[in-house]
Amino acid sequence: MKLIKRLPVLLLLGLPAFAFAQTEKIDQNMMQQIRKEGLENSKVMDIAFHLTEASGPRLTGSPGFMRAANYAKNQLSQWGLKNTMLDPWGDFGKSWELQKSYVAMTAPWYKSFEAYPKVWTGGTNGLRNADVMLISAKDSAGLDAYRGKLKGKILIMDRSDRYNLSFKPDAARYTDAELDSMSNLKLQPVDTAAQRRRREQFQRQGGGGLRTMMATLNALAVSEGAVAMVSTNPRNHDGTIFVQQAGPYKITDPANFLDIALGYEDYMTMIRLLRNNIPVKLDIDVQTKFYSDDTKAYNVIGEIPGTDKNLKDEVVMLGGHLDSWVGATGATDNAAGCAIMMEAVRILKTLNIQPRRTIRIALWSGEEQGIFGSKGYVSKTFANVTDMKLLPAHEKFSSYFNVDNGTGKIRGIYLQGNEAAGNIFRQWFAPFNDLGAKTITISNTGGTDHLSFDAVGLPGFQFIQDPLEYDTRNHHSNMDAYDHLQEDDLKQAATIVAAFVYNAAMRDQKIPRKELPQPRPAGQRGF
Repeated sequence: MKLIKRLPVLLLLGLPAFAFAQTEKIDQNMMQQIRKEGLENSKVMDIAFHLTEASGPRLTGSPGFMRAANYAKNQLSQWGLKNTMLDPWGDFGKSWELQKSYVAMTAPWYKSFEAYPKVWTGGTNGLRNADVMLISAKDSAGLDAYRGKLKGKILIMDRSDRYNLSFKPDAARYTDAELDSMSNLKLQPVDTAAQRRRREQFQRQGGGGLRTMMATLNALAVSEGAVAMVSTNPRNHDGTIFVQQAGPYKITDPANFLDIALGYEDYMTMIRLLRNNIPVKLDIDVQTKFYSDDTKAYNVIGEIPGTDKNLKDEVVMLGGHLDSWVGATGATDNAAGCAIMMEAVRILKTLNIQPRRTIRIALWSGEEQGIFGSKGYVSKTFANVTDMKLLPAHEKFSSYFNVDNGTGKIRGIYLQGNEAAGNIFRQWFAPFNDLGAKTITISNTGGTDHLSFDAVGLPGFQFIQDPLEYDTRNHHSNMDAYDHLQEDDLKQAATIVAAFVYNAAMRDQKIPRKELPQPRPAGQRGF
């Protein structure tokens, strides 16, 4: 009778009626031990320091990445993990390192600029002082007016937008109402037709045309001997500058034309001067280095071997991506996630757990360029998404847990459409509800490595984290530095991850799976 009365509530929440049918076996004593070690004896900030400031920016394959990867591998070994290695996942291309950068306006008056060369660009071959040329073309045809005039110039594109003051705080946590809204979502089928319409609308609105024009301008600049280009967008304000790559990085690709990201205020200062026919000159001295001796890329792998004779060959995985962009040291994207995962296995090793299943940590490379490290690993270990021919390890896999949404504490988990996992995770969160973690949402979230597992029918999950200033200040910017890490949030996250991984490793059954997906032919958009 009570079940019947509660059934409409379950349906209202978008949860199946069987969601509360099974009670999980949870070792509450172990949950308390994990909590005590994670919250009172944490090493997460020390781990984060070594991954960030002691290693530097971690572009895949760069010296900074390799310093961090070797630190992580050695640290995992020191904690007692087995089979630690730098595991090659496939060909990546060439890596890159910024070795010197100086940019300043020297006329009509002097000002040093905070400026960041984009990744995979060439340098200036010494200090150059050059005139800035305003490019006011609206499309590729408009560039004809500048042909034959670019030699020795620094190029700047005219802009008609302006900075709009925002009264929203940079940092925020999820409100109860927002979390409730996530919990109440219902599973919706993927509307591929709508996705196609959005892509077509983007093309009609000029997104494709802008890319074509910029590619044409870059080619013209290289052929005529321009010095560099500067670029910005309205998000680059108040000292925050978002900077990524300038172009391709395959071993056969030439160095990209030097493109330097500037703050919006400095950029628009030059625009206004040039519009008023006041000449602008810049000093630029940029030195970059390419690395092409080893075109392969590597993930960091380590294991806590399983002990149950019937389950030890099954695997529970946790991970995050180790690579970063180069505006700062990639602290919240994603040294935070890697430090959380390393701290989680440290907690478990410190407590001398004897997991039934094998626990495997992976710190991925190439995520920023397309989730390549986890895709490569999944393809060679479990299944290739293009043909869905399952390897033996596919059947032995339990679950993968990922953290890659900044430094905010864990508030819940995205089920990625896996309804059957909802009740399991709800019970696993229960000992940590007082730490703010309890939201279960059926919805998908994209953009990071759990998708590589989900794409071949393996349970892959990303935790919900408080956004803090991830999108407003940190993500892919020069502000993504150690000082923006939130220690208490990282402690909470590592504690919860350790508990989830422990429960998955000790559970009688593997985590339930969704229906096996169909193959996705090479080149098909999907994740």
